[in-house]
Amino acid sequence: MLILDKPYVSDFLLRTVENMKIPVLDYGHTVDVKKKKRLMLLTEDEFLNMAKAQNPLKLYCNSENSINWIIRNLPQTNIPKYIEFCKDKVMFRRMIKPLYPDFHFQEVDSADIGCLDVTALKKPFIIKPSVGFFSIGVYKVNSDDEWKEIEEHLRQDIRSAEGQYPDEVMNSSKFIIEECIDGDEFAIDAYYNSSGKPVILNILRHPFSSDSDVGDRIYYTSKKIILEYREKFQAVLESIGNIAGFSNFPVHVEVRIDRDGCVTPIEFNPMRFAGWCVTDLAYYAYGINVYDCFLNDKEPEWSEILTEKDDKAYSLVLIDIPKGFNPEKIKSFDYDAVSARFSKVLELRKINFLNYPVFAFMFIEVPVCSNELDMALKMDFSQFISTK
Repeated sequence: MLILDKPYVSDFLLRTVENMKIPVLDYGHTVDVKKKKRLMLLTEDEFLNMAKAQNPLKLYCNSENSINWIIRNLPQTNIPKYIEFCKDKVMFRRMIKPLYPDFHFQEVDSADIGCLDVTALKKPFIIKPSVGFFSIGVYKVNSDDEWKEIEEHLRQDIRSAEGQYPDEVMNSSKFIIEECIDGDEFAIDAYYNSSGKPVILNILRHPFSSDSDVGDRIYYTSKKIILEYREKFQAVLESIGNIAGFSNFPVHVEVRIDRDGCVTPIEFNPMRFAGWCVTDLAYYAYGINVYDCFLNDKEPEWSEILTEKDDKAYSLVLIDIPKGFNPEKIKSFDYDAVSARFSKVLELRKINFLNYPVFAFMFIEVPVCSNELDMALKMDFSQFISTK
């Protein structure tokens, strides 16, 4: 079963829903897809009756915007409890503290941020909404001198995000301050099956352009990444799943690995894989349909999948609006000029930048020895913008 919602539903997901005849909830916030595809749309009552009859219930959401509906309508299941464990970052840290007893974090009300004594906090540290999404309001604080400017940027980000997402997805009433984890960052798309075993569907490396960068510009995967990290990440997911009791539950997980090889989770995102249907990168890279895998309890045959792929990497490039640009003053964006910078564009998904601070999501294939990913990571998109 599936709930489709804003901000984005990919054509790949729609084709999967149609071909597999997956029941889809038709309610007030469903994106306008009825005219595009012949979907098995159900009313709320029909959907709930089918959900109650399923044992176990396999439910996937392309967007966290549906979380409120699930919490209100499926209290008899374990799903609302799983969502709460994941979505509230303070609760999540408390839950996994037995696994990471020395990890420092604290909660702070938004009203208290102005009088926060950052001189007393060990630096660097990360501050972000306790309930957040899409790196909105996330900042790394390296020194006391940076704090005043970061505080102002943080407040601007929160004001700009108001109304874009439900409170269950983005809520700036509380923040979490946590120690900064040195090391490489990765994202993992996975699900816990009926017996609670985590099944990894893709692993994406998340590089940054600088020490202060916390953005989502680049995520990429390769044969080398899968081979090097799958077993290590599997063990971490199992440990956390055992504490939380997860089963029949899709997650998008972010972790960091320090120089000693220790894996520390940053966050677990519930009910979905990589947001904005970026999870479709698994299909371009490995031929894996992540939706089919979760809904039908399938596991990737990694030994077979990775027999080739030695010389290629597959990446998302987030083409976002540079800071300082007012979307209403943007006349156009030169998508063709950006695409021409890369050797092979697999798909370009244009986004209405008046509604969201994004021009497009681009999927690319690059030789592992090229510098295209580094170029994309540092690219200044302002050169492709025409203003009114």
